[in-house]
Amino acid sequence: MLNKLKVRYLVVGGIAVVLHGVVRLTADLDLMVELEKKNLQKFFEALDTLGYKPKLPVKSTDFADPVKRREWIEKKNMKVFSFIHPKVDYKLIDVFVDEPIPFEKAYQRRQIMKAKDTVVDVISFQDLIVLKKTAGRKQDLSDIKMLEEIAKENEKK
Repeated sequence: MLNKLKVRYLVVGGIAVVLHGVVRLTADLDLMVELEKKNLQKFFEALDTLGYKPKLPVKSTDFADPVKRREWIEKKNMKVFSFIHPKVDYKLIDVFVDEPIPFEKAYQRRQIMKAKDTVVDVISFQDLIVLKKTAGRKQDLSDIKMLEEIAKENEKK
C-alpha cells in the first residue's frame, strides 16, 4: 500500500537487519518516513486502509504537525510513534518522530529489496549500522556485530 500511494519511506530496525542477511526474530516494523506533509498524508491513508491506528490516544494527523512532534521529543523523550492493528495486537509499526539521519540522503542510498511478494525501500547497509550505533541498545550492538560479520564474509567472496 505504501508503494501504491508513492509514500517515501525506508524500512529500518529489525526487519532491515533481517533483509540485509542477519537471521533473527523481530516483532514490529520500524520505518523512517519522509516527514513532509503531503508524504505523511499518503502514509496515513495507507495505514488507515490497512486498519492501523495510533497506539496513543491521539489522531494520526497530530504526527504530521512538526511542532507537536518536537514537543513529544523534548517533553516525552519520544523516539518513535507507534501504530497498532486493533484486531491483531502484535502487528505494530513504529515510525521515527525525527530524522535520526537526513532522510533525503538515506533515501538516495536506499536498497530496493523484495520481502515476500512486495518490493520495499530498505535503509542502506551503512546507514543501518549508523542508526544502530546511535541507538546503542544491547540488541542494536548485537545487530551491528552480525552485520559486520556478514560484510566481512561478503568481502571474501
